[in-house]
This record gives sequence, C-alpha cells and structure tokens, in this order.
Amino acid sequence: DADRRARFEREARAVAALSHPNILALHDIGLDADTLFVVTELLEGETLADRLRQGALPVRKAVEIAVGVARGLSAAHGKGIAHRDLKPANIFLLADGQVKILDFGLAREMTAASGATETQAALTDPGTVLGTAGYMAPEQIRGQPVDGRADLFALGIVLYEMLTGSRAFARETTAETLTAILKEDPPELTTARADLPP
Repeated sequence: DADRRARFEREARAVAALSHPNILALHDIGLDADTLFVVTELLEGETLADRLRQGALPVRKAVEIAVGVARGLSAAHGKGIAHRDLKPANIFLLADGQVKILDFGLAREMTAASGATETQAALTDPGTVLGTAGYMAPEQIRGQPVDGRADLFALGIVLYEMLTGSRAFARETTAETLTAILKEDPPELTTARADLPP
C-alpha cells in the first residue's frame, strides 16, 4: 500500500533524526523488492520485560532506568515525536548498564499547533486504539489525540512495575485492565513493597 509505505518511511525518518544515547539508533531505511526494512544498531543485553521476570528491581536501579527512559522521551518529545507504546518490552538494558528505548513503531509526529498526535487514516483510523493494554494513557484508550504526556503516563506505570514487580492495573481481561486505567488508582506502592522509601 503506497500510503502506508509513505507513512512508514516518513515516520521512520523522523525517528532516525532522534540521535540520543537513550534511543535505539536507526541507521537506514530501504526497500528491497517489495519489502521495507530498517537498519538499527546492534544491542547486547536484555529487555526490561525479560529482567522483570525475576521480580522487582532495587530502588536505585529502577530510578536509574526511569531517568534514562525519561531523557530519551524528552529528546523525542523535543523533536515533536510521541512513542505511544512505551512498555518493558520496548526498553532495553544494555550489558554496560545503559538504557535504550526501542520500537517507535507506533510513534507519531505531534502536530505543531496542539502538540498532540492526530488519529488519522491509514494505519490509524479515527477512534482506533493503539498501544499495549496496561500501559496506555486514558486518552489513548478513548481513541483521542495523544501527546508526550501519554508516554509519561506509561513511564509511571513502568516505574511502578519496576519497583513492585507487578503491573499497576493488571486485571483478568483486557477490558477490565482498560477500565481500571480509566476509573481506578493503582494500589499504593508501599502496600506492594513495604521497604520503599517515601
């Protein structure tokens, strides 16, 4: 689909312009026969999702990771790009301790006037919900325009998970999880982990 390809190339080039130590470097975009491809830097380590299978992180490590992610998001937002799918599987922990944000696949350039991403045709039809249940901001769930604040909401949920070892809004079904995000507060951090400093 020519429109989807054009959008993919446009958004990939926008992400490629994000030169920041906490964002996966995208080196090239191309077309081979009918296959679009991207070339990224090679990373050695594990995703935060893999690491969280072992349980909660030490407070200092969780804060270090959150700071790295926040710096990467700040750089993206400064260039007018919202990630829209921040979650532990899209955060990579390098062997040397550095943090990289991966997969700007749902990334969208924010409009200059409002700073929000418009839900548009092509891959994002009006009212379409994009993201991962459990990490989406309320406006994403409602299919409304999003901006960098949706990424910060997701970062808060990821930080909660790093500190407690459990998801903030986890419920039995996707619908219940989305409803919890819209209508409930997560359990207090100290309820889940009494040793956390204020």
